[in-house]
Amino acid sequence: MIEFDDVTITYADQSAPVLAHVNLRIPEGELVLVVGRTGSGKSTLLSAVNGLVPHFTGGTLQGRVLVDGRDTAHHAPRDLADLVGVVPQDPMSGFVTDTVEDELAYGMECLGLAPDIMRRRVEETLDLLGLADIRQRPLRTLSGGQRQRVAIGAVLAAHPRILVLDEPTSALDPGAAEEVLAALQRLVHDLGVTVLMAEHRLERVVQYADQVIIVPGGGAPVIQGSPAEVMQHAPIAPPVVELGRLAGWDPMPLSVRDARRAAGSLRDLLVGQQPRLRVVTDSRVETVRTSRLGVRYGSHPALRGVDITIHDGEIVALMGRNGAGKSTLLNALVGVGPTRTGDVLIKDRDPAALGDAELIDTVGLVPQEPADLLEATSVAEECRIADRDARCEPGTTRALLALMAPEILDGTHPRDLSEGQRLLLVLCLILAARPPLLLLDEPTRGLDYPTKTRLARVLADLAAAGHAIALATHDVELVAEIADRVIILAEGEVVADGSTSDVVMSSPMFAPQVAKILSPQEWLTVGQVEHALARLPEPEVGAG
Repeated sequence: MIEFDDVTITYADQSAPVLAHVNLRIPEGELVLVVGRTGSGKSTLLSAVNGLVPHFTGGTLQGRVLVDGRDTAHHAPRDLADLVGVVPQDPMSGFVTDTVEDELAYGMECLGLAPDIMRRRVEETLDLLGLADIRQRPLRTLSGGQRQRVAIGAVLAAHPRILVLDEPTSALDPGAAEEVLAALQRLVHDLGVTVLMAEHRLERVVQYADQVIIVPGGGAPVIQGSPAEVMQHAPIAPPVVELGRLAGWDPMPLSVRDARRAAGSLRDLLVGQQPRLRVVTDSRVETVRTSRLGVRYGSHPALRGVDITIHDGEIVALMGRNGAGKSTLLNALVGVGPTRTGDVLIKDRDPAALGDAELIDTVGLVPQEPADLLEATSVAEECRIADRDARCEPGTTRALLALMAPEILDGTHPRDLSEGQRLLLVLCLILAARPPLLLLDEPTRGLDYPTKTRLARVLADLAAAGHAIALATHDVELVAEIADRVIILAEGEVVADGSTSDVVMSSPMFAPQVAKILSPQEWLTVGQVEHALARLPEPEVGAG
């Protein structure tokens, strides 16, 4: 169905090719997972499938890409629209209409489908992706995860034979991600659709893949194989694989179910051991307090009577399904959004009453769409502006960026960065002012595991220095690594507020992979297990 024959892709502003001598064969009716570091070339590989590379993005394509026999060098994206459906990283960039239902129908209108067929497919797609209750909602009022599902639905409704998805679950809560992946499984197994998916959250998808393609970056050879073969030595792997490597399991499990079957002897070794927890500062000085906080979007209540506190040195994760009110709460803490009721205090001051300079010094928000904060034409200029606005030493922001993303060059236009690279850049712009309260909305969206590890280390260091951090996230693995407390929102209300272990261990939806594998023991991360095994007289572990 898809063939890459000795494909090399080079962009005009780069001296080296982003992909070099790629040879791939992807048959019909398979789910293929594309894996690689942030900025390694995964999006370029996906864009070559429907001709966006080189017809839209530019650059030079050598070799040949065949899609169901059509050579993309001679077929522009419009010539492949009946065959290939593409869901981009940023859902809003592909929306054309104003409401959910209209967006689902738009692609079919462009293909000239009959009204009765369109109506039936819209209803099927609404049910398939759990969108029926928001069918009339304006797209601009949706949460990031809801937008992601609409973007997937708009492509699925046209019934393409090939579906290309770039980070399709990155903005989805665990339940919504399972719904989307189940829908993709049905398309692959029942209808023979070929799905090509780039995804960093391997813990969600690797067990469903028929093949895995690793894009190492830097022009290194692309690797293709079965998930079990590739994951044995892949440089990027989900926690279930990392735990399997630590324990020496063979064959390597890819799912929680298979890992639980292998984990008997490991659980026995860990009896009596206690997980190592992050050391939290003794300070109980309040950074944030909300009282009876309420926010409405028109007639829709987004927050209802929210009372929370966050202390100096705490990392608090805000969790909950898409649309629960997490982003609205972060916006209220920085003093933006609709008129609110109730009180918000940061260091005993209302953020809505602060001037720009005072606000920068008090609270920093990294939004879901970090590109909204970018204004310059180069990375270096963005860093200089951040230093000026934060009134800090020249070079401060650039030094932070060199730590978190050393691959980002000064002369690169911020809009040319990958989704994950843009997020890291904006995070550094905010961190330059070292505000006592740092807010992050889906901070790991588009980030690979090594970059996420660097981010977690930076956040832990900031918390150790006394900064309060609140992050809205669906990334249960990140929460397990760094969060001290978890607050779960539902329908705009707080339904749980407690230690990370207490909250996530009692929730099948929000528990990380290690917790599910080693339950009922209270382990959350591979690092905790590794530390415990290192203290044992005989740390080697055999298969369960």
